[in-house]
Amino acid sequence: MGFIKEFKEFAMKGNVMDMAVGVIIGGAFGKIVSSLVDDVLMPLVGMLTGGIDVSGLAYKVMLPNPVEGGEPLAGATLKYGAFIQNVIDFLIIAFCIFLMMKAINKLMAKKEEPAPEPEAPAGPTQEELLTEIRDLLKNK
Repeated sequence: MGFIKEFKEFAMKGNVMDMAVGVIIGGAFGKIVSSLVDDVLMPLVGMLTGGIDVSGLAYKVMLPNPVEGGEPLAGATLKYGAFIQNVIDFLIIAFCIFLMMKAINKLMAKKEEPAPEPEAPAGPTQEELLTEIRDLLKNK
């Protein structure tokens, strides 16, 4: 029973629950940004580049046929357009997370700002001290 109890305590800690919420929201946020890139930005980029669909850009590498004059053998397709689109996705997500963390840090700094310390009670002035010393000397 000790193992189950220990696991339950671990799973219900605040940090684990916060992380789970963050992962779920991050997944949804990733879909929103992917849609922004796929459905809004990339068509505009395609329009600017003359109707080229960036995600469809690819280069096919064919192997030469060892038989003279034969068809080239099957090769590999390098889908660099999809890579470019994923890089743009990443940059947008990273920029949004940066802005979000900057805002959170600003809010946390305001929250953790210490209250101004109360001023120390003002001590006697120099004149008051000299007057007190004079009175003490008179009484002797």
